[in-house]
Amino acid sequence: MRPMPRTTPPPFAGTVLWAALLALLVALVAPLGATRAAAATCGTANAAQGRTATASSTENSGFAAANAVDGSTGTRWSSAFSDPQWLQVDLGSSQSICEVVLNWEAAYGSSYQIQVSDNASSWTTVYSTTTGPGGNQTLSVSGTGRYIRLYGTARATPYGYSLWEFGVHTLTDGTTIPGGGDLGSNVIVFDPSMTDIQAKLDAVFAQQETAQFGTGRYQFLFKPGTYNNLNAQLGFYTSISGLGLSPDATTINGDVTVDAGWFNGNATQNFWRSAENLALNPVSGTDRWAVAQAAPFRRMHVKGGLNLAPAGYGWASGGYIADSQIDGVVSPYSQQQWYTRDSSIGGNSNAVWNNVFSGVVGAPATSFPSPPYTTLDTTPVSREKPFLYLDGSDYRVFVPAKRTNARGTSWASGTTAGSSLPLSQFYVVKPGATAATINAALAQGLNLLFTPGVYHVDQSINVTRADTVVLGLGLATIVPDNGVTAMKVADVNGVRLAGFLIDAGAVNSPVLLQVGPVGSSADHSADPTTVQDVFARIGGAGAGSATTAMEINSDDVIIDHTWLWRADHGTGVGWNTNPSDYGLIVRGDDVLATGLFVEHFKKYDVEWSGENGKTIFYQNEIAYDAPNQAAIQNGSTKGYAAYKVDDSVNTHEAWGVGSYCYFNVDPTIVMDHGFEVPVKSGVKFHDVLVVSLGGQGQYNHVINSTGAATSGTSTVPSTVTSYP
Repeated sequence: MRPMPRTTPPPFAGTVLWAALLALLVALVAPLGATRAAAATCGTANAAQGRTATASSTENSGFAAANAVDGSTGTRWSSAFSDPQWLQVDLGSSQSICEVVLNWEAAYGSSYQIQVSDNASSWTTVYSTTTGPGGNQTLSVSGTGRYIRLYGTARATPYGYSLWEFGVHTLTDGTTIPGGGDLGSNVIVFDPSMTDIQAKLDAVFAQQETAQFGTGRYQFLFKPGTYNNLNAQLGFYTSISGLGLSPDATTINGDVTVDAGWFNGNATQNFWRSAENLALNPVSGTDRWAVAQAAPFRRMHVKGGLNLAPAGYGWASGGYIADSQIDGVVSPYSQQQWYTRDSSIGGNSNAVWNNVFSGVVGAPATSFPSPPYTTLDTTPVSREKPFLYLDGSDYRVFVPAKRTNARGTSWASGTTAGSSLPLSQFYVVKPGATAATINAALAQGLNLLFTPGVYHVDQSINVTRADTVVLGLGLATIVPDNGVTAMKVADVNGVRLAGFLIDAGAVNSPVLLQVGPVGSSADHSADPTTVQDVFARIGGAGAGSATTAMEINSDDVIIDHTWLWRADHGTGVGWNTNPSDYGLIVRGDDVLATGLFVEHFKKYDVEWSGENGKTIFYQNEIAYDAPNQAAIQNGSTKGYAAYKVDDSVNTHEAWGVGSYCYFNVDPTIVMDHGFEVPVKSGVKFHDVLVVSLGGQGQYNHVINSTGAATSGTSTVPSTVTSYP
């Protein structure tokens, strides 16, 4: 008798089949770049680092609670000399806590409890001792909560409770995003022993010199040492940096050059490139850095002069220098405007329309408008951009500290004050990474290091943890798809955003970068969020759309060099092809902008409703492509101001601000004014100008109804030195 065919698989075969299907499903669900373990394990990342920490008391202001979760064993929390005392950390969300690491200073607790809570009022004890030995303690615990605290009841010494670091480890669900790793193929690293450096520099320049809207992105990194006979010419989306802790650790006997031969000697489109953290001995004695917007020159030591104009002295429209030492003279020549912050220069040769300095040793005195120098002795608040460096053979990111009333470079007297993070605490983002993976890494407690590339995101990148660092290399570019906001930052302390470009997608985004949700009100004055060398573009590389480029709702934010640009040339450009109404909207209080460049938006380029705002240097061009007067009519007012301070604001101050018009579609268009502000004693503007470029449109006034009208085709600024 023939056996009947089997209609179901044997038990073993079925098990194998289902296991294979389950494995396939897991592989598909796991985010790109993640690895899946067999079961939940106790992680090694410190979930408390950078989180909000509070304490029952501090010994003095130098021993704040935040010191115990800052990742540094050189700072500590210390309490008052009494019992009981506590240190509490908000982990941001409910976590399954498996381990606590206490790194005590000599003053430690002998009797204490570790407690967890969901609401910071009802506490559950997960560990208790009356015989704590001090030193470094690793405690196995089991508990769940958003908040965790050390509750001390008896001290081992007459002093307070003192912790260098308070570490918290949590259970992972089996999926982990690895930190650290290599920097990818678009980061090119040199050391002094290499013999093909110039050839590699030249090869990238040949590709990038004219690639204004291309997709190539490159970062050159020079290990500490001395390099001879080099000329690093930088094209679009190319960054060059030293890997030392100070600029003088990496010396190039040669030049880092930006010129405008590709554009017939016109440097007004030399965008999107940067130089950082190098010392230069220029071959001729003077380095040439003939750039336009979005081309920062940071943390540089030029052992000679610096020429900011192209060969032949063609037009130029830059620019920005910070934390740099120029031993010789800075020569703007044809540069229309320039801003230099917290630096040292051997002198400045001239100015065209607007040259602004704050905290610059060697800067000329204020003499606006003839010559048009505006000089502040110090910068009210500043914090330098985070940077990558080498510690032996290991990459780390240095995060400079906040400075108040700064003058001169942060490294003039030695190493810049700040903290250092290992690369293992960063998700190294590479082309192909998804927004889901990026957000998973952030949720895991990692910072972000974007390697050079173009990144499409189909959901917002959500930065929710205090003191998170998001750092881009080589003008890494984020493109929001399907109308999402590219990046959102929660209303938390000390986030550092630096070194990337957001390029609007084809579907309208309500905003490209949002710092704090609408209604944010927390005080961040002790640890502000900084937005540095973060640029936004709508159109140019293709039709793009965004209602607003950048929205600042959190208080105390420092915007340190940005260029927000609705494209006036390139692909996908036109009044209704790359629409964007607002460049920068500021609702937060006590926001400071140092080096603000905003151009071509259809309504207000800047609208400011937060109290006590300050701007040091502003450069603007009104949208060129308005089809007629009616298209920009603002009620009874002719045109939307380049910079609008809302009527509700009582205190605002700005120095060295300018707006230009060039209505090349309808040259008969008239603007009532470039700047519109409430007439109040607390609203003050210093050194203000408007310019009609070649008579293509005009302004009736400079600020409100004050200041002479522009006229004719002579391209001569109308100025106001003080308002009101």
